[in-house]
Amino acid sequence: MLLGAHVSPAGGPANALARGEELGATAVQIFNQSPRMWKGRLYKEDELAAYREKLASSPVQELVIHAIYLINCASEDPEISAKSLAALTLALQAGDQLGARGVVLHAGSAKTGDVDEAIARAGAVIREALAESDTCPLHLENTAGSGATLGRSFHELAALIDAAGADNRVGLCLDSCHLYASGFDVRTEEGLSQTLDECVELVGVDKLGSLHVNDSKVGLGSNVDRHAALGTGELGDEGCAVFLSEPRFESLPVIFEGPGFGGKQAERRDVEAMERLRADGLKARGQR
Repeated sequence: MLLGAHVSPAGGPANALARGEELGATAVQIFNQSPRMWKGRLYKEDELAAYREKLASSPVQELVIHAIYLINCASEDPEISAKSLAALTLALQAGDQLGARGVVLHAGSAKTGDVDEAIARAGAVIREALAESDTCPLHLENTAGSGATLGRSFHELAALIDAAGADNRVGLCLDSCHLYASGFDVRTEEGLSQTLDECVELVGVDKLGSLHVNDSKVGLGSNVDRHAALGTGELGDEGCAVFLSEPRFESLPVIFEGPGFGGKQAERRDVEAMERLRADGLKARGQR
Protein backbone atom coordinates (compact mmCIF):
# COMPACT_ATOMS: atom_id res chain seq x y z
CA MET A 1 0.00 0.00 0.00
CA LEU A 2 1.34 3.41 -0.99
CA LEU A 3 0.61 6.14 1.57
CA GLY A 4 0.69 9.85 0.86
CA ALA A 5 -1.04 13.19 0.81
CA HIS A 6 -2.34 16.01 -1.33
CA VAL A 7 0.53 18.42 -2.03
CA SER A 8 1.08 21.63 -3.96
CA PRO A 9 2.50 21.34 -7.49
CA ALA A 10 3.73 24.97 -7.44
CA GLY A 11 6.81 25.33 -9.60
CA GLY A 12 6.07 22.18 -11.59
CA PRO A 13 5.19 18.53 -10.98
CA ALA A 14 8.76 17.62 -10.00
CA ASN A 15 8.31 19.88 -6.97
CA ALA A 16 5.21 17.93 -5.99
CA LEU A 17 7.35 14.80 -5.77
CA ALA A 18 9.90 16.68 -3.65
CA ARG A 19 7.15 17.84 -1.30
CA GLY A 20 5.92 14.29 -1.04
CA GLU A 21 9.40 13.14 -0.12
CA GLU A 22 9.55 15.76 2.64
CA LEU A 23 6.37 14.24 4.08
CA GLY A 24 7.73 10.70 3.92
CA ALA A 25 5.09 9.79 1.33
CA THR A 26 5.19 7.12 -1.35
CA ALA A 27 2.22 8.61 -3.27
CA VAL A 28 0.99 12.16 -3.86
CA GLN A 29 -2.09 13.88 -5.19
CA ILE A 30 -2.10 17.26 -6.94
CA PHE A 31 -4.38 19.64 -8.78
CA ASN A 32 -3.14 19.97 -12.35
CA GLN A 33 -4.27 23.62 -12.38
CA SER A 34 -5.49 26.26 -9.96
CA PRO A 35 -8.63 24.89 -8.27
CA ARG A 36 -10.07 28.42 -8.25
CA MET A 37 -9.86 29.05 -12.00
CA TRP A 38 -11.21 27.41 -15.14
CA LYS A 39 -8.18 28.23 -17.24
CA GLY A 40 -5.32 25.76 -17.26
CA ARG A 41 -2.58 24.43 -19.51
CA LEU A 42 -0.66 21.29 -20.29
CA TYR A 43 2.85 20.84 -18.95
CA LYS A 44 5.83 22.08 -20.96
CA GLU A 45 8.53 19.68 -22.07
CA ASP A 46 11.09 21.03 -19.59
CA GLU A 47 8.64 20.48 -16.74
CA LEU A 48 8.00 16.93 -17.91
CA ALA A 49 11.72 16.20 -18.25
CA ALA A 50 12.36 17.44 -14.70
CA TYR A 51 9.42 15.36 -13.44
CA ARG A 52 10.62 12.16 -15.12
CA GLU A 53 14.16 12.65 -13.82
CA LYS A 54 12.88 13.20 -10.27
CA LEU A 55 10.45 10.28 -10.43
CA ALA A 56 13.19 7.87 -11.50
CA SER A 57 14.96 8.24 -8.13
CA SER A 58 12.07 9.22 -5.87
CA PRO A 59 10.48 7.13 -3.10
CA VAL A 60 7.19 8.59 -4.38
CA GLN A 61 5.97 5.90 -6.75
CA GLU A 62 2.50 7.11 -7.74
CA LEU A 63 0.91 10.45 -8.60
CA VAL A 64 -2.84 11.06 -8.67
CA ILE A 65 -4.45 14.17 -10.15
CA HIS A 66 -7.59 15.61 -8.57
CA ALA A 67 -9.75 17.44 -11.11
CA ILE A 68 -10.81 20.91 -9.99
CA TYR A 69 -13.96 21.27 -7.91
CA LEU A 70 -15.46 23.83 -10.31
CA ILE A 71 -16.35 20.98 -12.66
CA ASN A 72 -20.00 19.94 -12.84
CA CYS A 73 -20.37 17.41 -15.64
CA ALA A 74 -24.11 17.21 -14.92
CA SER A 75 -24.79 20.93 -15.32
CA GLU A 76 -27.75 22.03 -17.43
CA ASP A 77 -25.96 25.33 -18.15
CA PRO A 78 -24.26 25.00 -21.57
CA GLU A 79 -21.40 27.29 -20.52
CA ILE A 80 -20.65 25.33 -17.32
CA SER A 81 -20.95 22.06 -19.22
CA ALA A 82 -18.48 23.24 -21.86
CA LYS A 83 -16.03 24.52 -19.24
CA SER A 84 -16.36 21.27 -17.31
CA LEU A 85 -15.58 19.25 -20.42
CA ALA A 86 -12.53 21.38 -21.18
CA ALA A 87 -11.21 21.16 -17.61
CA LEU A 88 -11.77 17.41 -17.33
CA THR A 89 -10.16 16.80 -20.72
CA LEU A 90 -7.16 18.89 -19.68
CA ALA A 91 -6.80 16.94 -16.43
CA LEU A 92 -6.86 13.62 -18.29
CA GLN A 93 -4.36 14.90 -20.85
CA ALA A 94 -2.10 16.07 -18.00
CA GLY A 95 -2.48 12.62 -16.50
CA ASP A 96 -1.31 11.16 -19.80
CA GLN A 97 1.72 13.44 -19.73
CA LEU A 98 2.68 12.44 -16.18
CA GLY A 99 1.73 8.77 -16.33
CA ALA A 100 -0.64 9.42 -13.43
CA ARG A 101 -2.39 6.58 -11.62
CA GLY A 102 -5.63 8.37 -12.45
CA VAL A 103 -7.67 11.56 -12.37
CA VAL A 104 -10.09 11.76 -9.44
CA LEU A 105 -13.38 13.44 -10.30
CA HIS A 106 -16.43 14.68 -8.44
CA ALA A 107 -18.86 14.04 -11.28
CA GLY A 108 -21.21 16.88 -10.43
CA SER A 109 -24.60 17.70 -9.00
CA ALA A 110 -28.17 17.28 -10.13
CA LYS A 111 -29.00 20.54 -8.31
CA THR A 112 -32.80 20.45 -8.10
CA GLY A 113 -33.34 18.39 -11.25
CA ASP A 114 -33.89 14.72 -12.01
CA VAL A 115 -30.99 12.53 -10.90
CA ASP A 116 -31.23 10.08 -13.80
CA GLU A 117 -31.14 12.94 -16.30
CA ALA A 118 -28.17 14.47 -14.45
CA ILE A 119 -26.31 11.15 -14.61
CA ALA A 120 -26.96 10.97 -18.36
CA ARG A 121 -25.60 14.49 -18.85
CA ALA A 122 -22.53 13.73 -16.75
CA GLY A 123 -21.93 10.51 -18.64
CA ALA A 124 -21.99 12.33 -21.98
CA VAL A 125 -19.36 14.85 -20.81
CA ILE A 126 -17.17 12.10 -19.37
CA ARG A 127 -17.39 10.06 -22.59
CA GLU A 128 -16.25 13.03 -24.63
CA ALA A 129 -13.35 13.82 -22.28
CA LEU A 130 -12.19 10.21 -22.44
CA ALA A 131 -12.38 10.33 -26.25
CA GLU A 132 -10.20 13.45 -26.31
CA SER A 133 -7.48 11.92 -24.10
CA ASP A 134 -5.40 8.78 -24.43
CA THR A 135 -4.97 6.25 -21.64
CA CYS A 136 -5.11 7.99 -18.24
CA PRO A 137 -7.77 6.36 -16.01
CA LEU A 138 -10.63 8.33 -14.48
CA HIS A 139 -11.58 7.63 -10.87
CA LEU A 140 -15.10 8.73 -9.92
CA GLU A 141 -15.12 9.73 -6.26
CA ASN A 142 -17.99 8.75 -4.00
CA THR A 143 -19.65 11.73 -2.35
CA ALA A 144 -21.09 12.54 1.06
CA GLY A 145 -24.45 13.25 -0.58
CA SER A 146 -25.16 16.90 0.20
CA GLY A 147 -26.45 19.27 -2.47
CA ALA A 148 -27.72 16.52 -4.79
CA THR A 149 -24.15 15.51 -5.59
CA LEU A 150 -23.86 12.44 -7.79
CA GLY A 151 -22.08 9.35 -6.50
CA ARG A 152 -23.49 9.06 -2.97
CA SER A 153 -24.30 5.37 -3.47
CA PHE A 154 -22.82 2.48 -5.41
CA HIS A 155 -25.99 2.41 -7.49
CA GLU A 156 -25.28 5.98 -8.62
CA LEU A 157 -21.60 5.25 -9.23
CA ALA A 158 -22.51 2.21 -11.32
CA ALA A 159 -25.02 4.30 -13.28
CA LEU A 160 -22.37 6.96 -13.92
CA ILE A 161 -19.95 4.35 -15.25
CA ASP A 162 -22.65 2.97 -17.53
CA ALA A 163 -23.57 6.48 -18.71
CA ALA A 164 -19.89 7.07 -19.51
CA GLY A 165 -20.01 4.09 -21.85
CA ALA A 166 -18.80 1.44 -19.36
CA ASP A 167 -15.29 2.42 -20.44
CA ASN A 168 -12.53 0.29 -18.91
CA ARG A 169 -10.66 3.49 -18.04
CA VAL A 170 -13.39 4.53 -15.58
CA GLY A 171 -13.03 3.33 -12.00
CA LEU A 172 -13.53 4.56 -8.45
CA CYS A 173 -11.82 6.57 -5.75
CA LEU A 174 -13.36 5.72 -2.39
CA ASP A 175 -13.16 8.33 0.38
CA SER A 176 -13.54 7.06 3.95
CA CYS A 177 -15.13 10.30 5.20
CA HIS A 178 -17.63 10.36 2.34
CA LEU A 179 -18.54 6.71 2.84
CA TYR A 180 -19.28 7.34 6.50
CA ALA A 181 -21.21 10.55 5.83
CA SER A 182 -23.34 8.82 3.19
CA GLY A 183 -24.38 6.12 5.63
CA PHE A 184 -21.77 3.36 5.33
CA ASP A 185 -20.42 2.47 8.77
CA VAL A 186 -16.83 1.63 7.84
CA ARG A 187 -15.43 1.91 11.36
CA THR A 188 -15.14 -1.87 11.79
CA GLU A 189 -13.65 -4.66 9.71
CA GLU A 190 -17.11 -6.17 9.26
CA GLY A 191 -18.69 -2.85 8.26
CA LEU A 192 -15.99 -2.02 5.73
CA SER A 193 -16.05 -5.56 4.32
CA GLN A 194 -19.82 -5.41 3.80
CA THR A 195 -19.46 -2.01 2.12
CA LEU A 196 -16.83 -3.34 -0.28
CA ASP A 197 -18.95 -6.43 -1.00
CA GLU A 198 -21.75 -4.07 -2.10
CA CYS A 199 -19.28 -2.08 -4.19
CA VAL A 200 -18.08 -5.24 -5.94
CA GLU A 201 -21.62 -6.46 -6.52
CA LEU A 202 -22.91 -3.21 -8.01
CA VAL A 203 -19.84 -1.65 -9.61
CA GLY A 204 -17.37 -4.44 -10.26
CA VAL A 205 -14.42 -6.23 -8.76
CA ASP A 206 -11.70 -4.38 -10.69
CA LYS A 207 -13.01 -0.82 -10.41
CA LEU A 208 -11.10 0.42 -7.34
CA GLY A 209 -8.33 2.72 -8.54
CA SER A 210 -7.36 4.96 -5.62
CA LEU A 211 -8.39 5.90 -2.10
CA HIS A 212 -8.79 8.91 0.16
CA VAL A 213 -8.44 8.35 3.89
CA ASN A 214 -9.99 11.21 5.83
CA ASP A 215 -11.66 11.24 9.22
CA SER A 216 -15.11 12.84 9.59
CA LYS A 217 -16.17 15.71 11.82
CA VAL A 218 -19.84 14.74 11.45
CA GLY A 219 -21.93 11.69 12.16
CA LEU A 220 -22.95 8.59 10.26
CA GLY A 221 -25.38 9.36 7.44
CA SER A 222 -25.11 13.13 7.93
CA ASN A 223 -24.53 13.68 4.18
CA VAL A 224 -22.09 16.44 5.13
CA ASP A 225 -18.50 16.50 3.88
CA ARG A 226 -16.35 17.73 6.77
CA HIS A 227 -12.88 16.25 7.04
CA ALA A 228 -11.00 15.85 10.30
CA ALA A 229 -7.39 14.95 11.05
CA LEU A 230 -6.84 11.21 11.24
CA GLY A 231 -8.11 9.68 14.46
CA THR A 232 -9.67 12.91 15.74
CA GLY A 233 -13.15 12.53 14.27
CA GLU A 234 -16.04 10.08 14.14
CA LEU A 235 -13.97 7.30 12.56
CA GLY A 236 -11.32 7.62 15.24
CA ASP A 237 -8.05 5.71 15.38
CA GLU A 238 -9.80 2.35 15.08
CA GLY A 239 -11.85 3.26 12.01
CA CYS A 240 -8.89 4.82 10.22
CA ALA A 241 -6.77 1.78 11.10
CA VAL A 242 -9.42 -0.54 9.67
CA PHE A 243 -9.50 1.43 6.40
CA LEU A 244 -5.71 1.54 6.09
CA SER A 245 -5.31 -2.20 6.68
CA GLU A 246 -8.10 -3.50 4.42
CA PRO A 247 -6.63 -6.36 2.33
CA ARG A 248 -8.55 -5.37 -0.81
CA PHE A 249 -6.83 -1.97 -0.73
CA GLU A 250 -3.32 -3.40 -0.65
CA SER A 251 -2.24 -2.43 -4.17
CA LEU A 252 -3.79 1.05 -4.18
CA PRO A 253 -2.43 4.54 -3.44
CA VAL A 254 -4.05 6.02 -0.33
CA ILE A 255 -4.15 9.81 -0.12
CA PHE A 256 -4.76 11.90 2.99
CA GLU A 257 -6.27 15.23 1.93
CA GLY A 258 -6.41 17.14 5.21
CA PRO A 259 -6.80 19.24 7.17
CA GLY A 260 -4.01 17.70 9.19
CA PHE A 261 -3.10 17.94 12.85
CA GLY A 262 -1.86 21.47 12.22
CA GLY A 263 -5.25 22.53 10.92
CA LYS A 264 -4.11 23.07 7.34
CA GLN A 265 -2.41 21.00 4.64
CA ALA A 266 -0.83 17.64 5.36
CA GLU A 267 2.45 17.54 7.28
CA ARG A 268 4.96 14.78 7.92
CA ARG A 269 3.24 13.87 11.18
CA ASP A 270 0.02 13.19 9.29
CA VAL A 271 1.73 10.69 7.00
CA GLU A 272 3.45 9.17 10.05
CA ALA A 273 -0.02 8.79 11.58
CA MET A 274 -1.13 6.91 8.46
CA GLU A 275 1.81 4.54 8.87
CA ARG A 276 1.09 4.01 12.57
CA LEU A 277 -2.61 3.42 12.04
CA ARG A 278 -1.94 0.99 9.22
CA ALA A 279 0.44 -0.95 11.47
CA ASP A 280 -2.19 -0.97 14.23
CA GLY A 281 -4.81 -2.23 11.81
CA LEU A 282 -2.60 -4.99 10.48
CA LYS A 283 -1.79 -6.07 14.02
CA ALA A 284 -5.49 -6.20 14.90
CA ARG A 285 -6.07 -8.37 11.82
CA GLY A 286 -3.26 -10.70 12.91
CA GLN A 287 -0.89 -9.59 10.17
CA ARG A 288 2.53 -8.02 10.17
